[in-house]
Parts: sequence; C-alpha cells; structure tokens
Amino acid sequence: MSKRLLCFVGSIALSFAAAGLALAQEKQTTTTTTTEQTTTTATEPTTTTTTTQTTQAVQNADGSWTVIEYPADKEVTVSLQPTTLIPGATGTAKIMRHGNDTMVNLNLTGLTGDVTDYNLYAVDPLGKVTLLGPVPVDNGTAMFNTTTPLNKFMLVLSPEANLTAFTPETKVVLRSAVPEGFAVIPLESHGDRDGAIVGERVSATSTAGATPGYNVPPLNIPGFRQGTDTEMKVNFAGALEGTRANVYIKPRKDGATQIKMRFHEMKEAQGGTRYVVWAVTPDNKFEKLGQVINTGRRNEAKIDSETALKDFGLFVTVENADAPSPSGPVVATIIR
Repeated sequence: MSKRLLCFVGSIALSFAAAGLALAQEKQTTTTTTTEQTTTTATEPTTTTTTTQTTQAVQNADGSWTVIEYPADKEVTVSLQPTTLIPGATGTAKIMRHGNDTMVNLNLTGLTGDVTDYNLYAVDPLGKVTLLGPVPVDNGTAMFNTTTPLNKFMLVLSPEANLTAFTPETKVVLRSAVPEGFAVIPLESHGDRDGAIVGERVSATSTAGATPGYNVPPLNIPGFRQGTDTEMKVNFAGALEGTRANVYIKPRKDGATQIKMRFHEMKEAQGGTRYVVWAVTPDNKFEKLGQVINTGRRNEAKIDSETALKDFGLFVTVENADAPSPSGPVVATIIR
C-alpha cells in the first residue's frame, strides 16, 4: 500500500473518531461534615468570587428520555420530534401549568398513512405512562387540547391504544424534545432496587471571575441503590497526580446521601495545600462537603460527609482560602 494511501486512510479514521457524541430542582440543603485532621493556619486574606450560573441540556443521540418539570404560570412551547415510524411528522405542544392542572395544546402535521387517530401519553419521572387522550387525524393534521394533574413529564404520541410502559420497543410517532434552558429529570429508582438511568446527563457549568469554568456531570443519584455503598472512580490531575482514593456514595431512605472519601499516598501532593471536595447540582449550586490540608507529611486523609441534594456531581479543587464556592483548579473528578 502506498504511503499516500496510508495517510489518506488515517485521516478518515481520525475524522470519524472526532465525531463521537459527548454525553433537576433547587432546594434548601443541610450538610454535616467531619474530617480526620487538625489544622492551624495563619490569617488568610479574604477573596470575593463572582459566579455566573448557567444550565445546559444535552440530549442523547436518540432523545429517548425527555422528562422535565414545567414551571407554574408560564407557557412553554415544546417541539415534538419524529421517529423512523413517520419521519416527516412534525408538531408542537404549548404547555401551561396553572394551579393543580397543566394544560396541553397540540398542533400536529405530516401524519401520513392510513391511521386516523393516535394516542397521546405522558411519561412521569418514575416511567409511569398516563393516557391523555386519543388524537383524531384529519388529512394528515391534528389539533388536541387536554389537561393533566402532572407537572413533570414527557409527551409520547403512539398508535398503541393500551400503552402501559415506555420502552425502546414502544411504537412512537412523536415525542417531546427538551426546551432550551430546561434540565432533564432522570428516571428514578423504584424502592430499594437499582435504578437504571435513562436519558440525559445535564452538566453544571460555572465561570468564577477569571478562574477556569467547571463542567462536572451529575452522578444521577436517584438511580443509586438506597442503603448500599456504591464505589466510585476518581480521575486525578494536577497537584493530586499519583494520589489514590476510595470513594463510596450511599443514598439513605431518609433522603440524605452519605459520601465517604479516603485519600492515599498524599505525600506526593504539595505540602500546605488545601484540597476541597465540592458537590454541584445540575442547576449549578455548589455545596462544600469537606477539605483536607496537606502538611507535606500526611499519607492518608478521610472525609465523611452527607448532603440533602437530590442529585449532584463531585469534584476536588485546590483553594487558597476557605470560601463558599470553588475558585481554584480542579484536581479530581468523581465518576461512576
């Protein structure tokens, strides 16, 4: 094979590799934190950090799970995306939540074929399917109005008349997309069993003054098994390169989630440095879970904390002072 041909094939392979895909609610929280250390520090200067909060929704390639929470007294226009069943179908839904009811107004076009009516379903965060009503089709178009007591759901238009579950095998003509600025609510677990997360990971992105931004994916805590420790993985970088850690997360039945972290081989890390563990919610709220101040002679350190946050990502930064939000570089990210 000629050298020119080999270069050509290699460039095509790199192009395909670069095209790979990259893969929700604010509440008051309480935190209890303990650390295995005693630290004496001199008076440190006060720093002020300005944080700009943004939320980004990134859909899966197939957009299969799009449950969101609709705000009260605000009309939301939702695009309805077609599947391979009728690729030319299009539609929108205007959704308004008011009091205990949520109004749904459909406007559909391109419903070609012999079917004269479809069925509109709402799928809630637990995966439960509720029939909102039959949608009659006239010359490929349809309009439909209804109300539901649900405020968190996705819409599914299907030819199936008795749909009891939403699965990859479900025949779907149209399903709701994620409106800009909304975060997807992951499929919740049922009882104490493992919850298989279906849908999108919504990253929280923060820009703090001139410091680097933070882009940490949530761990989808609703899908963890309650009352059981789940061991996590840690990606170290920068000042913590060469350090090891054991991380365990255990959601409890009382609603709190326990986080245990034990660091090993910290002698390789820079002495006199403050390493802070943060939780960040999908809507970009930060919560400090604990910190370790490395004296340069410590080999191990432990953080045992808990949080009432429903879902969060975990990461570690290097900080020069005690602050309510991160401003230093990320040196570790916790992943599942």
